Amino acid sequence: MTTQLVLAALAGIAVIVALIVWLKIHPFLALMAGAGTMAIAAGTPYQDLFSSFTTGLGDTIAGVGLLIVLGSIIGTLLVHSGGADVIVDTILAKTPVKRLPWAMALIAFVVGIPLFFEVGVVILIPVVMFAAHRAKLPVILLGIPALAGLSALHGLVPPHPGPLIAIDALGANLGLTLGFGLLVAIPCVAISGPILGRVMAKWVPIPARENFLGEVDTDAPDGRRPSFAAALIVVLLPVVLMLARTVVEMAGSEESGLGQAVVFVGTPLIALTITTVVAMFLLGYTLGRTLKQVSDTVGSSFAPIASILLIVAAGGGFKQTLVDSGIADVIASGIVQASIPVILAGWIVSALIRVATGSATVATITASGIMAPLATDLTSPHLALLVLAIGSGSVFLSHVNDAGFWLVKEYFGMTVGQTFKTWSLMETVLSVTGLASVMLLSLAF
Repeated sequence: MTTQLVLAALAGIAVIVALIVWLKIHPFLALMAGAGTMAIAAGTPYQDLFSSFTTGLGDTIAGVGLLIVLGSIIGTLLVHSGGADVIVDTILAKTPVKRLPWAMALIAFVVGIPLFFEVGVVILIPVVMFAAHRAKLPVILLGIPALAGLSALHGLVPPHPGPLIAIDALGANLGLTLGFGLLVAIPCVAISGPILGRVMAKWVPIPARENFLGEVDTDAPDGRRPSFAAALIVVLLPVVLMLARTVVEMAGSEESGLGQAVVFVGTPLIALTITTVVAMFLLGYTLGRTLKQVSDTVGSSFAPIASILLIVAAGGGFKQTLVDSGIADVIASGIVQASIPVILAGWIVSALIRVATGSATVATITASGIMAPLATDLTSPHLALLVLAIGSGSVFLSHVNDAGFWLVKEYFGMTVGQTFKTWSLMETVLSVTGLASVMLLSLAF
């Protein structure tokens, strides 16, 4: 029976990899097919083939989907109002040329908290091109720090989809994971960004593309933009609320009147809802936007995340199939018998699936489902660190089967070889640095 379950898991993952990599099937359908294959191979009656899948899909939408939607609304308001540009302009205006790589990393770190990776790239790459052109610097010197900041936040920090998926699957504390994630992201961004970027700029000393500069437009359509303080409040408010809840809970003060209020507003759904309302006012109504204009902006945030929601939901279904079939328990037992530390095992599983599929989301989903049985006896800090280990593994070695690889290649005008020497290496260093940071933190808890 044990052998059958292991083979079932391998068959399910193989189907997902084959469909995504070779047949270019959408990950939603690939995950669904993988879950069905795994259920059949595990001996599930055909009439119950997708029972676990649909249950997991619904639970994931309820637990993670709403947070992704609210995060998208906040990010869209930040972009459309010019708030993201205000943050970028303010930091660049106060930065000497020699510190520009670090400024780019800081900008990406701040802007990357509420924005999805692809949105952050679209916002920051024109700024990178403009700054590199103005300072007569190799574009890689500024581009790699910006990409490192966005990628680290994407893989490690809620409310990005990957960390939210792992938190939901493993039952980790969101506030604690957020705090640890920000802490781990600092060395990840510093080492794989400004420090590594100096070396890469010598390997690939290409200038900024001048024809790209025409796309730089940092003004809102009507000329009015929010203040730096208003934009920063929107970015940091959910972080502050969720971290405050974690501090109160760790201090054991959640039963007091103030403690209960902090815990309530720090609940992820409530924190993001509050931030959405604040964003609508600070980045919409107070700038003279009409009710309809703000409503249209909010509505425009839904279409871009439809695919993400479907993939995340299907991933929840795949994870639930793993759990209900008992496959995850068998794999977890094998990891225990092999005496591999849980945190290291989570990173290895996630990194292997990432390299095979090219998808950080698929890697996080699958690794979280596999590691879930091992998470039941972990303390809250170690649960949060396991989430971050999986997140770190999910960004390992981006190559030709990852859409992000081609996105970066085309934006910077690099060859495939140059993209490997810059973007792929940066992602690998970031992933390994994340693992090392998580392992060090695990010694302290």
